[in-house]
Parts: sequence; structure tokens; C-alpha cells
Amino acid sequence: MLDSFYIVVFNYYKKSLGKRSLAISLAYINLLELSVLLALASFFMAFAVQMKMIVMSSTKFWVLFSLISVFVVFKNWMRYNGKKRNVLNAKNKSKQHSIYLLWLMPLAFILIAVVLIQAQ
Repeated sequence: MLDSFYIVVFNYYKKSLGKRSLAISLAYINLLELSVLLALASFFMAFAVQMKMIVMSSTKFWVLFSLISVFVVFKNWMRYNGKKRNVLNAKNKSKQHSIYLLWLMPLAFILIAVVLIQAQ
């Protein structure tokens, strides 16, 4: 599913921006994946606090999240660079998603994460 979102964003910006669409689509997929990861992590952290389970401190949580973020960015950079992008573009089923909805998804996940972090 993330692959199709990447290709839709890439093809949308490719028409007007050319090679800069690679950087924009990679930044989008990184933002989307990290916002989903942040929302899930903040949910589990808030759940653990509500259940009075001491799993990890807030500092350790942010350090772990930043390490996982570096891994995700590197993984996406390796995955969507070159041949994989060409294969995904060839397999594209031309099912178009709204570009505005695609950009609102990471913002919604970040908003959910902020609400869950405040619930702690």
C-alpha cells in the first residue's frame, strides 16, 4: 500500500517538477511511515501508562524512536532508489488517489500521536 502511495505522489509531481519529484516522493513516504510509527508508538506508550506498566522512560522512548526513524529513512532511500521504483511504476494500476488526501494522512497521524502523547 505504501508503494502505491509513493508512485501516486511521484507521478503527480513528475509532470511539473521533473527530477525533484524523486526527493518529494521520498520525503512524503518517509513522513507517512514515520507518522504512522509515531502514532503506534505513542498509543502503546499511553496504553502502558494507563495500565500502570513501567516499560521505558520518556527519554528512552524518544531515543528508540529516533534510531528507528534513521533506519526507516535509510530503508526507504535504498528501497525506492532506482530499479525498484521503475518496477513499481510499471506495475502501476492507474488507480489515482487524491493528492490532498495523501498529504493529509501524515498530518492526521501526527495529530493522533500528539493527542495520545498528551494523554500520558
